[in-house]
Amino acid sequence: MESTPPDPAGAARGPLHGIRVLDLSAYIAGPYACTLLADQGADVLKIEPPGGDNLRQYPSTLPTESRAFLGVNRSKRGMVLDLKDPADHAVLLRLVRDADVLVHNFRPSVPRRLGIDFDQLGAINPRLIYCAVTGYGETGPMRDKAGYDQVLQTMTGMCALQGKRGGPPEIIYGSVVDYYAAALLAAGVSSALYERERSGLGQFVGVSLLRAALTMQSARLIWAEGEALDIGRDMRSGGVTGIHPTADGHIYISANTPRFWRALCEKTGLHALADNPRYDTVRKRAEHASEILPQLHQALATRSAPAWEALFGDEVPSAAARRIEDMFEHPQVLAEGIVGTIEHPVVGRYHGVAQSIKFSRTPGPPPFAAPMLGQHTDEIKRKS
Repeated sequence: MESTPPDPAGAARGPLHGIRVLDLSAYIAGPYACTLLADQGADVLKIEPPGGDNLRQYPSTLPTESRAFLGVNRSKRGMVLDLKDPADHAVLLRLVRDADVLVHNFRPSVPRRLGIDFDQLGAINPRLIYCAVTGYGETGPMRDKAGYDQVLQTMTGMCALQGKRGGPPEIIYGSVVDYYAAALLAAGVSSALYERERSGLGQFVGVSLLRAALTMQSARLIWAEGEALDIGRDMRSGGVTGIHPTADGHIYISANTPRFWRALCEKTGLHALADNPRYDTVRKRAEHASEILPQLHQALATRSAPAWEALFGDEVPSAAARRIEDMFEHPQVLAEGIVGTIEHPVVGRYHGVAQSIKFSRTPGPPPFAAPMLGQHTDEIKRKS
């Protein structure tokens, strides 16, 4: 069984139907940005070097495929090109002539050496939206330094703030910087395509992991004139709002507003706390957390996390701590159509993200599996 794009004539057209994207990127940020475009109907061609995207080699319990690669690269066709080979380089240039978007994650000095920098490709196709995903940007002393998600987390203070007060820095697992950079890039491409409708011209779109990591922290990255540089930027309310143990499992509780605080006290039987002026603001509750938490934990120890979640309902924002595996059959996830079934030529049928954004009139085509290495090379070369 071969995984190929659905017939455009028989599939729902997404808002980016007719847009052609050349994805030369690897790992997560660039490839997932292109997947988000594919979700919206763009025709995405993943172009890999002979050895393939390094994400294919990441640890996986699937015997033949990388789980990470499947999740990051859905709904793309795939081909292999060696850009150092003149014949393959010529194939890429032919593809560029009819492309709308090109995405890569080479370090800034590499594209010119490969003959695929913005100026060279823009001369071939002035309407091309040329996108570069870098670690640190296109200028400055670190421009050619390799950038990775957790390196940028550590550099930009995310890990210091993630750790417990007074404790060591802690990594945030899940490649949050990569995925946020992907979202920024997908948004930037859409904006550039919109602007092209007015000007008729393409442009360079740059997203770096450094820019993404700092943009994620916009609420903290504020330094007013006249104030000390080293001040409190931790937005955590502390104390009540957070993850707490129960009789079985853990639960996250948010009680930052007066309404939610009172509801929490009533649901847990801690009525006296609700009326105590020592605890009537978020700041006061954080200051007196050592007085509140023992009472809260004693109350929470009488039920399991799912039972408390059900009891709190809509009155106290909360969630029992679950595993990612629990999301495959979660009724809310299923109701929203976020996860669907995908067929892969080797793995067979698997479940994964099917719809990243909802559109009422142009929902886009159903997802299909990430390509095998070079799966569509011969077909695309014949047509290019």
